[in-house]
Amino acid sequence: MSIPQPTQESSAWRSLLHPNVLVAALGYLVDTYDLLLFSIIRRPSLEALGYSGAQLVDHGILLLNLQMIGMLFGGLLWGMLGDKKGRLSVLFGSILLYSLANLANAWVQSIEAYAVLRFLAGFGLAGELGAAITLVSEVLPREHRGYATGLIAGAGAFGVTLAAFVGELLNWQAAYIVGGGLGLVLLVTRIRIVDSGVFAAMKKAEPNIARGNILMMLQPRRLRRFVSCVLAGSPLWLTAGILIPFAPEITKDLGATAAVKATYMTVASNVGMLFGDLVSSALSQYFETRKKVIVALILSASVCTFAFLSLRNAPPLAYYALMFTIGWSVGFWAVLLTATAEQFGTNLRVTATTNVPNLVRTLVIPMTFGISMMQPSLGMRNAALVVAITVLIVASLGALSLEETFGRDLDFLET
Repeated sequence: MSIPQPTQESSAWRSLLHPNVLVAALGYLVDTYDLLLFSIIRRPSLEALGYSGAQLVDHGILLLNLQMIGMLFGGLLWGMLGDKKGRLSVLFGSILLYSLANLANAWVQSIEAYAVLRFLAGFGLAGELGAAITLVSEVLPREHRGYATGLIAGAGAFGVTLAAFVGELLNWQAAYIVGGGLGLVLLVTRIRIVDSGVFAAMKKAEPNIARGNILMMLQPRRLRRFVSCVLAGSPLWLTAGILIPFAPEITKDLGATAAVKATYMTVASNVGMLFGDLVSSALSQYFETRKKVIVALILSASVCTFAFLSLRNAPPLAYYALMFTIGWSVGFWAVLLTATAEQFGTNLRVTATTNVPNLVRTLVIPMTFGISMMQPSLGMRNAALVVAITVLIVASLGALSLEETFGRDLDFLET
């Protein structure tokens, strides 16, 4: 009597329940919680330090930019460490630094200390997502990668929503303590996960090969792949860094019939992103393509963003609904990061997959700079429109330059 074999669908569900997948999903939840939290509690935390008026904006932008710069430098270190020492070294070290910095944020007494701790929190967070996506991609069967990374990205959308509610319901010190506490709990759960067999096999078979060498990214073909991934991801931070936080000012310029709240915009967009990440991951698996799904969703994001920035004299509900569609359209983060992991060999995979999301996030710096430069003469809506058109054109070019990587065997090296 033959033994029934598991179907591909049941095997996919077992892959989603793999400890590495579940812990990676929780890690990204913590990651996105902190990324949004500062934007929500910026005003009360700075007011508690004695600042008011224009200082709330000026110091807020400074602290946000320092966090993003911390992520940029952290990505370089954690990426190299993950390719040299192993994926788990990043997952343990990054979350420990982030957790301690966030807990310390709750008792900050000066803007200087606040700035240092936001830099350190960003530095710690920088390693989380890339190492997690790489580890999951390497331990799961190739036909299930997209489903797993979709679950991880969905957890990230939930983390943003959680931050929105915690920031509204608790005072700013308690909100930071919750973030740091979540990180320490996550650190304990990671004791049970295992490192990548692909990485271990590489170390054994090729002990002398260069690993985590960021200079190898400057080789023209690798650099093109890397830059294409970064540019393709820029619509997500156009949404998170421009359209959501500046939604009250943008919709006021558009003549909204009542005040639009950034918190509700956050919830609407992230519910959309949750569905978008799950659906786009499923579509990439069903149609066996990463590139075409990314290109299609960037085109959708372009249409929805233009509709949002063109809707005049509408009630807040209409803007919330459009923000949901924008969130749905930019919900290809999981597919993009899976494609990034598949683009690069085992000896550079964490370096690439860690630095791509961090560089995408730091693109918010030139975006906000553009808004600041153009807003006095053009108004907030028109400034946002110019920035959006620029970002979406660049993103489309990046997506069209991506290589198709669906189903690629990850057991290869960059030499």
